[in-house]
Amino acid sequence: MPIPPHRPQALGGPGSLESGQPMLPSHATPSVPAPSTLPILLAFLLAILIPPSTPATEAAPSIDESLDRGIAFLVTSQNPDGSWGSPHRTKDLNIYAPVPGAHHAFRAAVTALAIAALIETDAPARLTEAGPVLDRAEAWFLEFLPRVRRADATAIYNIWTHAYALQALAAMHGRAASDTFRQERIRELLLDQIDRLRRYESVDGGWGYYDFRVGAQRPAADTLSFVSATVLIAFHDARQTGVEIPDDLVRRAVDSIHRQRKPDHSYLYGEYLKHRPMRPINRAAGSLGRSQTCNLALRLWGDSQVTDTVVTDWLQRLIDRNDWLSFGRKRPIPHESWFEVAGYFYYYGHYYAARCLELLEPAVANHFRPQLAALLLDLQEKDGSWWDYPLYNYHQPYGTAFALMTLHRCQPAPEP
Repeated sequence: MPIPPHRPQALGGPGSLESGQPMLPSHATPSVPAPSTLPILLAFLLAILIPPSTPATEAAPSIDESLDRGIAFLVTSQNPDGSWGSPHRTKDLNIYAPVPGAHHAFRAAVTALAIAALIETDAPARLTEAGPVLDRAEAWFLEFLPRVRRADATAIYNIWTHAYALQALAAMHGRAASDTFRQERIRELLLDQIDRLRRYESVDGGWGYYDFRVGAQRPAADTLSFVSATVLIAFHDARQTGVEIPDDLVRRAVDSIHRQRKPDHSYLYGEYLKHRPMRPINRAAGSLGRSQTCNLALRLWGDSQVTDTVVTDWLQRLIDRNDWLSFGRKRPIPHESWFEVAGYFYYYGHYYAARCLELLEPAVANHFRPQLAALLLDLQEKDGSWWDYPLYNYHQPYGTAFALMTLHRCQPAPEP
């Protein structure tokens, strides 16, 4: 995926040429204020020396309260047909999305995330209306999913659909524990989605979502570290239902991520940037979201180099240096922020960070849970949603789904 080379430039500080403020010569000394200015100066000193009374502040919302509000948003924003998202709410600069295939992929992927979020948070037990909403969503999803293909030879957004479909179907399989017929139908769809991922695998191994070079039946997509990691994590979830994951697909994807891993466990954005490892997006601040995903994927598939120390180091980096990821949030142009970060990595990165917590001992994970939750609680919108990038009308459902699944994992776990 080509990345714009520009990024914001720092503004000049006081006294610099860019600031427009005068600079005193080195031999000059400021004059004493005229008598008429002394009352103003005294008033200023009193204002800064006497602290103002602190107004009462509202208590921070609890995780449970935020979960309830987020679930309510998904319940009330569902489309009449049971899906979430639409190609409406366009802007002057829109993501390249050939119609109708790109939007079929977006809608199905967003709906998959919403289904997974409602199941993981046990939404029907929290909100009565969530039960019928979830039933409608699953019915739409089971019928629509087999129709999703790549939009054309260049836009392979259906990779996201197939990956998140595996996660949603795995969650649906668990929800249908007492219905063997439904479980078998879900199993067939799981196998179908795995087959689609084989068909759309890049010739280099792993996955990307653009092929502007060849446009062949087998994509010559530039393999992207985080996309391959997303698929590997989805494979892991699907495997929990008993379906077999092809070893060769996993091996090639893991090898692709290894080729993009740097010694500090930051990861290249894509293999096409392998000769530019110190480009801003490939440095640690640019990899804050990707490293959570890639570390998790490699650890789940047996990489011994992703130790607990690596996981905790990158969790701490995400918390301490969160602004580098947050600066891109809600910006309308992808990759225009510092370190070429795009807004849509924000809730994505935090979701996979929360899943990294599941790799750790409860006492260690509990150290990070409140810190990770605090980052998201204050960002919830008035309508109960979360969003990080204006993507047609898909951003609120996917942002809310990621945030719900993150906060659900931030609740304290019992320690032995």
